[in-house]
Amino acid sequence: MAVAGIIAEYNPFHRGHAWQLSALRGQLGQDTDVVAVMSGNIVQRGDLAVMDKQARAEAALRCGVNLVLELPTPWACATAERFAQGGVSLLAATGVVTHLVFGSECGDLDALWSAAQCLDGEEYPVMLRRLLATGMTFAAARQEAVGRLAGNGAECLERPNDNLAVEYLRALARVEGGELEPVTFQRVGAAHDSPEAGAYASASYIRGRLLAGNEDWRESMPEAAAQVVAREISAGRAPVSLLLCERAVLSRLRSMAEEDFAPYDGGGEGLYHRFYKAVSRGRSIEEILEAAKTRRYTLARLRRMLLHSYLRVQQAGAEEKPPYLRVLGADGRGRELLRRMAKAASLPVVTRPAAARNLGPDARVLFEQEVRCTDLYTLAYPQLNQSVPGSECLRGPVML
Repeated sequence: MAVAGIIAEYNPFHRGHAWQLSALRGQLGQDTDVVAVMSGNIVQRGDLAVMDKQARAEAALRCGVNLVLELPTPWACATAERFAQGGVSLLAATGVVTHLVFGSECGDLDALWSAAQCLDGEEYPVMLRRLLATGMTFAAARQEAVGRLAGNGAECLERPNDNLAVEYLRALARVEGGELEPVTFQRVGAAHDSPEAGAYASASYIRGRLLAGNEDWRESMPEAAAQVVAREISAGRAPVSLLLCERAVLSRLRSMAEEDFAPYDGGGEGLYHRFYKAVSRGRSIEEILEAAKTRRYTLARLRRMLLHSYLRVQQAGAEEKPPYLRVLGADGRGRELLRRMAKAASLPVVTRPAAARNLGPDARVLFEQEVRCTDLYTLAYPQLNQSVPGSECLRGPVML
């Protein structure tokens, strides 16, 4: 029987996600189990998730996912390459997932493979350096290099879901035990980050409506997911925004010396000098990001650097992989998958926070880092009385 693996943020779970689950079961079989590797409380664009990870896992389970595993912060809040690397390695490590399923704008697996293989070819780094030397941005030079070397697939690198799909395929080719069959579905509805609603509104549109206090966000979500969101709003735990803990962020950044920012630079290009100057002048998060932004340094990269500095978390390195499988939630079929994983998984499966003490030294350090990140994340709850210190160690997985 097929077991589909999805890498997602579900920030929040919407009708497009529900459509993807329906489509994959239509192709792979209605009895297909679905395992989602989901970002924790920190997301890829360098922001806080609009709702905490347990609530987002519950919404996914109520809408058709069977098992939710956590993508730890160093991979969740990272470049597309590192994000994909972490997610694919976790799915492969389960020992039960058979298919890697993802959305893309093009829906053309051949074109995506062409771009992926070109990026890992010997000629690509040489061509990239040559184009960067002309003053092109990295994104433009990357696409131009693939266009010149491979032709087919270059256009994939200018669209966000296609670009991420390419990174999934690159990770799939490198990861041990990565005999997962890739399956892509063409994205339906509004484009990524689209401000429009429509039948399949984007997650960014829904987040915007939630943060603005409008009630029409419910129309863009399956009712089961909307009920979870409504409960979290009523409890004072959503919607979460980085601006709700802006003073805490600014306090941390202003207490840092210039060299303290160096570990969070990411590219090793000296960006931290520019970022420090922006911090020394900025009165708000927005002013800091605007002062540091250039054609070379995108807003997403700067937001990740800001959040890494606040959380004291570095992006995962090129050879690093998550050291454990952390369970955020499961339904009945998901619990059966966990029983199979007990024998098949190549990494420890953590179902209870207390089990983290039995992990190896590196894994314990990562788990303790997640504890700190969650404590800082909860400072952005709309109601501060919901921000219970140590909640990472108090809350187990959601079991339906």
